[in-house]
Amino acid sequence: MIDPDKIRSGLSEVNERIHKALQKAGRPDDKITLVGVTKTFPPEFLTAAIECGITEIGESKVQEFEAKKPRVKGKARWHLIGHLQRNKVKKALPLFDMIQSVDSYKLAKEISKRAENKFEILIQVNSSGEKSKFGLEMDQAKEEILRIAELENIIIMGLMTIGRFVDDETLIRKSFTPVKEMFEDLKKYESDKLKMVHLSMGMSSDFELAIEEGANMVRVGSMIFGSRG
Repeated sequence: MIDPDKIRSGLSEVNERIHKALQKAGRPDDKITLVGVTKTFPPEFLTAAIECGITEIGESKVQEFEAKKPRVKGKARWHLIGHLQRNKVKKALPLFDMIQSVDSYKLAKEISKRAENKFEILIQVNSSGEKSKFGLEMDQAKEEILRIAELENIIIMGLMTIGRFVDDETLIRKSFTPVKEMFEDLKKYESDKLKMVHLSMGMSSDFELAIEEGANMVRVGSMIFGSRG
């Protein structure tokens, strides 16, 4: 059952923790883009999220969101944050405003081929080196990103990564620090198709650490909406 008050309370807590993380990082005036993650929740939760003021919403699966989107009331910017297979690109493009999980040149090329207009993406990098995670390997990422930036219908708007799923804060931070360094380095190559605007790092379990390490976009679900169905 949807309880808008719980969503508002969760959102308020997350925003307060974002504010404190920015203060701790010495970035009190910076703005963090909060992407509310609603994967596995029914359309009514997405409508409630929008009514509570969430303007950026992340989903993980194309097929799931395709079924939900027509039943959602209100407007938001829709982010695909889960792994995207090339054979799902055609379906994904009309559904989403941004794909955060572009993890290969081949996938970016398919997006460029299928897109009718310039489409915004983030490049996912595997900063932890864990085989269970998708993303460009760090030692190859810069070269691949510059190749992707040459594609016709692509606009790279930044980078995305997923931190290590461990309790050790030092290891978690090591997932974020090199991505921030790469983000800053790539600013030297900015063009109309390569813009380092968004650094998407951090989820419910680690978004404060991500902000302290330089993130300006976080993806938070369970802290706002509760446990998933």
